[in-house]
Amino acid sequence: MARSARKTTSRRGEAGPQGDDVRSDLHVAVELTGSGGLKIELASKVGALYGGSIHDAAEHVLTALGVSDARVTIDDKGGLPFTIAARVEAAALRAGAEPKGDPRPERTVARSGPSPRDRLRRSRLYLPGSQPKFMINAGIHRPDGVILDLEDSVHPSEKDTARLLVRNALRCVDFIGAERMVRINQLPLGLEDLQAVVPEAPDLILLPKTERPDQVLVVAERIRQISAQAGDGHPIWLMPILESALGIENAFAIATADETVVALTVGLEDYTADLGVVKTQEGAETLFARTRLVNAARAAGIQAIDSVYGDVGDEEGLRAWAMRSRALGFEGMGCIHPRQIEPIHEAFAPSAQEIEKALKIVAAFQEAEAKGLGVVSLGSKMIDPPVVLRARRLVETARRTGLIPQDAPAQDKSGA
Repeated sequence: MARSARKTTSRRGEAGPQGDDVRSDLHVAVELTGSGGLKIELASKVGALYGGSIHDAAEHVLTALGVSDARVTIDDKGGLPFTIAARVEAAALRAGAEPKGDPRPERTVARSGPSPRDRLRRSRLYLPGSQPKFMINAGIHRPDGVILDLEDSVHPSEKDTARLLVRNALRCVDFIGAERMVRINQLPLGLEDLQAVVPEAPDLILLPKTERPDQVLVVAERIRQISAQAGDGHPIWLMPILESALGIENAFAIATADETVVALTVGLEDYTADLGVVKTQEGAETLFARTRLVNAARAAGIQAIDSVYGDVGDEEGLRAWAMRSRALGFEGMGCIHPRQIEPIHEAFAPSAQEIEKALKIVAAFQEAEAKGLGVVSLGSKMIDPPVVLRARRLVETARRTGLIPQDAPAQDKSGA
């Protein structure tokens, strides 16, 4: 049901899960009464300690929404303040409240500086936008990025509540240095997502089901408009997700559609469905799409990021997939469980032998350059410029991942 319909026909709204298995969340019911003031009834195991804080948080949201007369019941199962605020706001809006102020919770996490456009993106951990329990400690697993997902992991009936949870999480959850990404819904619903999350300055927006460059342009322009209205110059990067044959065919055009595009990634479940084939662990049926995406990304000067590996229990299969992914030219992939992060980081890290060889090549290049030589040699072998370029990239990756010190000198040709 559209929100406009709810405003005219409903005086009661509910939000949040119920049941004995709920944790780090709560259920809220708001009934607008038109008189009698605010009456808040709270059930919580931590009510003796935090009941007053929960009551105050609910009252703050309701007041900002212009609600002065309502019966409110809260069944708390350990919800943190950002979750409490989101659930109360969602329930009140579903009841027909008309916002008159700012219902967002107080910001408790300092805004970080801009995310480098070429930062490490070996792993990105998907977190369902409707389930705050997965957001709270996601950063301790040390993914390179977290994806607060508003698309496939969120039921259509919960899109509005998830949007508020993700917005509040960007204000209040410390992801411990992980790049903060949001996967919005397909357009036009995704534009509503942008309106909620862009003022909170996420680092990156993922665009699902991208098939044409104009979709990228619409999102990029809307982000610029919202940022300008908020007086915020924080850059927000884009990562289109190619999930169809048409998207793959248009990969380079999508990659170069806007200067804020920093990476391309692929959604293999939807892609194989579009082809009408079965997705396998070996991935032969998606090899063309993945190599084409890598080529397009490299041609555009941006990163290529692989899809997720869906079998959480198959670590051996994950490692094999990630190794093949790196060999194809990908720089990272998605994760659907924290246990996948470490194997992925290991697979995308250069080996000690690769690092040693690359350091020697870089040293040989530097020596030849210092002598004014046009030819680079390592022992009896001539080194072509593309080999030098690849070696320098590998050394830089090794430095960024901490495998060698930032100030580690290149080895001389003897390996000393």
